[in-house]
Amino acid sequence: MKSLHIVLAALLLLLMGLLAGGAVRRESITVDEVAHLGAGVSYLQRLDLRMNQEHPALPKILAVVPLVIRGVRTDYSSPSWTFSGSIFGNMLGEWSWGHAVALQWNNPYSTIFWARMPMLLLTLVLGYFVFRYASQLGGPWGGLLCLAAYVSTPAFIVFGPLVLTDVPVVLFVLLTLWSFAQLWCSPSRANYVAFGLFFACAVLSKYNAGLLFFCALAFRLSLRWMPLPGVPTEKAGLQAWRKLRGRAMWKGILVATVAAYVFYLIFSWNQPSDSLEIFGHSWPAMVLRRLLMPAWLYLRGVGVFAMSSPRATFVLGHNYAHGVWFYFPVMFVLKSTLSFLLMLVLAVPLAWVARRRLKAVSSIPADKTFH
Repeated sequence: MKSLHIVLAALLLLLMGLLAGGAVRRESITVDEVAHLGAGVSYLQRLDLRMNQEHPALPKILAVVPLVIRGVRTDYSSPSWTFSGSIFGNMLGEWSWGHAVALQWNNPYSTIFWARMPMLLLTLVLGYFVFRYASQLGGPWGGLLCLAAYVSTPAFIVFGPLVLTDVPVVLFVLLTLWSFAQLWCSPSRANYVAFGLFFACAVLSKYNAGLLFFCALAFRLSLRWMPLPGVPTEKAGLQAWRKLRGRAMWKGILVATVAAYVFYLIFSWNQPSDSLEIFGHSWPAMVLRRLLMPAWLYLRGVGVFAMSSPRATFVLGHNYAHGVWFYFPVMFVLKSTLSFLLMLVLAVPLAWVARRRLKAVSSIPADKTFH
């Protein structure tokens, strides 16, 4: 029976690959892909993060690995590159630079195709983990139900293989949350390192993934008022249980911080540090500027991301000069299948019935060892 579930899951992922593969080959390049594709190429070729600073670099780098291996052509004497050295110049130059890389200096069809292939792979990997984790929580048929909902969602089929940041951040957020639960189940070194690395990948995929930090703190604090089923009941044992896992959580956050810093240090190695010239031009100052560049670039990107939101909105036939609170709920309903919406509606009464009839069991059981 287990092999049947695996075969069915593989068939569902194959179906998604075929459907989403049509977008890889036939859909014309989108607006954001122009900037992301060109920026990713420059990150790998030049170790310079000046382009497209409003989004972190990891998804763009993953997308263009096949292009760089295949020898994508670029011209770093182009005005679109030289003009982009300033903090505001790169926000203008990234578009002309990306247009030249994707559509002028290289064959547009093969360039776009090979940049989308890693994104398609990440979309299928996300589907695999949806099935795997859902199976652990709700059994193999529950895993197949969740996978079926995922592979039939139009938004994932259409946008998954595009060179965007959305699917990568969803994948790494899912892995971060699951590894966080694993860490609280068993606060071993392997688990807090896994949590830290996945957390780093999430914040390197999209800036708002930093909200996971506050989610972890909120969960940690919630244990004082809402203890989990199965944890020690005596005060000393409960404090030891929380302390051991809290320490592992902070170690994981430290791993994430170091990993993100090293990532930015490597890929900004050749980027001029003129934006930090306030520290001077002596050799100790130049070393300091180089060491501060990763933190400065990341925080500057967060600032640019924050200033660019909210944006003008078009929804339900109306234009708004600002963001509206109902935009995402409306888009969620419009872009979801009716079957998935029905599943959500049925989940509420089913959860209520299950809670009344089944004994509460924690997904994070207590560990008998406190050292």
